[in-house]
Amino acid sequence: MEDCAVSFWIYIGVMSIIVGGAVKKFLAFHISAMPSVLAWLGATLLVERLFALCMPAVLARLVLCVSCWLYFTWATPKPSLPVEGKAVFITGCDSGFGNATARRLDAMGFEVFATVLNLDGEGAKHLRRVCSSRLTLLQVDITQPQQVQQALLDTKAKLGMRDLWGLVNNAGWCVNIGDAELSLMSNYRGCMEVNFFGTLTVTRTFLPLLRQAKGRIVTISSPSGEHPFPCLASYGASKAALNLLINTLRHELEPWGVKVSTILPSSFKTGQSSNTEYWEKEYKKLIQNLPPSLLKEYGEEYLLETKELFQSYAKTANEDLSPVINTIVDALLSPHPQVRYYAGPGLTLMYLICSYFPVSISDRFLQKLFVQKKVMPRALMKQPGLSLNDNNNSIKENMNNSNNNNSFTKIID
Repeated sequence: MEDCAVSFWIYIGVMSIIVGGAVKKFLAFHISAMPSVLAWLGATLLVERLFALCMPAVLARLVLCVSCWLYFTWATPKPSLPVEGKAVFITGCDSGFGNATARRLDAMGFEVFATVLNLDGEGAKHLRRVCSSRLTLLQVDITQPQQVQQALLDTKAKLGMRDLWGLVNNAGWCVNIGDAELSLMSNYRGCMEVNFFGTLTVTRTFLPLLRQAKGRIVTISSPSGEHPFPCLASYGASKAALNLLINTLRHELEPWGVKVSTILPSSFKTGQSSNTEYWEKEYKKLIQNLPPSLLKEYGEEYLLETKELFQSYAKTANEDLSPVINTIVDALLSPHPQVRYYAGPGLTLMYLICSYFPVSISDRFLQKLFVQKKVMPRALMKQPGLSLNDNNNSIKENMNNSNNNNSFTKIID
C-alpha cells in the first residue's frame, strides 16, 4: 500500500513533466514540433498505463529520474556560435525586416553587407547614421543579374581571404489588390521576378562563398506560399515556388555543410503596407487596365472593398519586428538551426487548423480570418434578395469591423 502511495505522487510528478513539456512545445508555435508533441502525449499514455498497474516505488523513481533528465536536456538552450569574424549578406535593407536585421547584426558585431535600391534613400541614410563602419551598403536590384554579380565582386574585395558566413534573402515585392482573375499579369510577373527569380539569382551567385564557409542561408517567405489566402494569388504563388526551391536547396547543400532555413512571418507592418498613396495608385492602375467586360461583371464597388480591406489590415499589422529578427539571428548562430521558423503570433492556430482539419473547415477559417468580403460581384447580384445598395452599405460595415481582425500573412516584405 505504501509503495502505491509513493508511486501515486511520483506519477503526478512524471505526468506534470510530460504534459508540461508538450504544452511548452505547442505554445512555442513551431508547427514542426507537432510530431514531438504527439510523442510526448504518447509517452504520457504509456506512463499512465504503467502507473495504473501500481508500478513499484523503485521503478517509479527510476522513471521520474529519466523523465527529468530527458526534459531538462531538451529544455536547456544550446549555446550560440560566436559572432566574431562572421560576415552576412542581406538583401532588401531599405526598410522593414532587412533594415532592422542589418542594424541588429551590426550591433552584435557581424560584418554586414546590406543591399538597398537607393543609396540616397531614407533607409540607407538611417543605416549609415546608426551602424558601425563594419556595415557596407550596396545598391542592388536583385532582378538585375549584372548588379548582383557586381555585388559579389564588391563583397569578395572587401572580405579578402575571409569567408561569407550567411546570406539573408529578405528582398520581396507584393501587390495585393484583387482576386486571382482580377490581378494584372504584370503583378504575377513582378512577384515572380523579385520573390523567386531574384532570390534564386542572389542565392546561386553567392553559393560558392557559402559552401566554402559551410555557412547559412536564411530566406524570408510567407504562409501565403503554403495556404490559399484569398486575394493573394500572385504573391502566394511566387512564395510557393520559393519555398520549394529553398527546400530543395536544403537537401542538396547538406553534404556541403550549408544549413538552410525558411522563416514564415505572420502579419507585420513593413515596406509599403501602410502607404495609402501606394494603394491608391495601384487601385487606379488596376481599374484602368482591367478589360471593361470583366470590370462590369465584378463591379468597381467590389474592387473598392478589397482595397479598403487591405489598407485596414495593413494599419492593424504588428509594428514590432523583433519576432522575425530573433529567428533570423537564431538561424545564423544556432549550432542546429531549425528548417522552418514560424515568427509572430497566431501562426500556431492557423497551421494547426490548415494542417489537421478538413479542407472545408480550413477554407472557411482562412476566409473569415483574412478577407471578410461582404460585397458580391455585380454579376451575382441577380439572385433574389440582393441589391446593390445593400452591398454598398456592407462596405462601411465591413470597414468598421475590420479593425478588430488581424491578418496572418505578411503584406509586404
